[in-house]
Amino acid sequence: MSNHSIKNTHSSGAFAADAEPVLRIAPGTGETIGFETDDAVYAQLHEHGDLEKVTAQINPITGPVFVEGAEPGDTLAVTIHDIELLDHGWSVYLPGTGALAGKMGNQAFSRQIPIRSGEVILTEHLALPTQPMIGCIGTAPASGIGSTIMPTYSFGGNMDLTDAKPGAVVYLPVEVPGALLSIGDIHAIMARGESSFVAIEAQGTAIVSVDIVKSSLSQEDSHTQSAEHQRIRAPRIETAEEWIFVGLGDPVQESINRGYEDMFDFLVRDHGWSPYDAYVVMSAVAHSELGGPTGSTSPDPLHPMTAVGAVTVHRLPKSVLQNG
Repeated sequence: MSNHSIKNTHSSGAFAADAEPVLRIAPGTGETIGFETDDAVYAQLHEHGDLEKVTAQINPITGPVFVEGAEPGDTLAVTIHDIELLDHGWSVYLPGTGALAGKMGNQAFSRQIPIRSGEVILTEHLALPTQPMIGCIGTAPASGIGSTIMPTYSFGGNMDLTDAKPGAVVYLPVEVPGALLSIGDIHAIMARGESSFVAIEAQGTAIVSVDIVKSSLSQEDSHTQSAEHQRIRAPRIETAEEWIFVGLGDPVQESINRGYEDMFDFLVRDHGWSPYDAYVVMSAVAHSELGGPTGSTSPDPLHPMTAVGAVTVHRLPKSVLQNG
């Protein structure tokens, strides 16, 4: 249960600077918000077998929520407390999309995936524990709109990161007053990298709370004691074990460089490490991987989507901060 509930009827297909908030909330109170998401597009695809016959919004987000006191330059800290799933999800193939397009051909595919007793029933012979996560989470851009499909933006978006899960804190740059937080695209389980461009998509409710990290405040003045306090240029995620830095750029090497640079600044600027210590430790323990395939500049899901850049993920064990 949550203190506030937002139904998926309050949804849209874009992050927008001029979107009308459906809820206003004070940060740092611990009050929770339930964002109900929508998977109608997958149900329609399953029914019709043809994406061109689908009328539902593709990858909608629920919201937005206005966070009192959030100003451009701040960071919004979104703690994910729980993700409640319905009794089924979907696996679909959209012709021309994903790494296996050359193998799957031109015929759309869909399968309803039962979810019961905490397991995702993938096939007649294989069931796995659910690992629910939020695929699309973000604030609003400083102006205009941002797609909920691709690319991923500095303020978030369709990142498709398995680490956006219960127990994690997602940090998002604030670009407009109130931040305007929206959430969508829940997955029951997803492999890192998302080979098919979809996971096991599922309707559900993400239960979160929000806080603000003021970019100019000291550690003692901030509500959120574990976050860094300089303006961030891309999302990052904190779990019990890791700090995870999202790299965004085109080509992929730029994305990798930017993610590593943000980690380096986190250690040197925000934690007082020497540049040389940061360099040595990162080369030893900072693992990097490709994130979801959301680097394309084309938001059109009806045609082949070629990734011209990529989301990259850079992992720093929190244990090095305890020993640094």
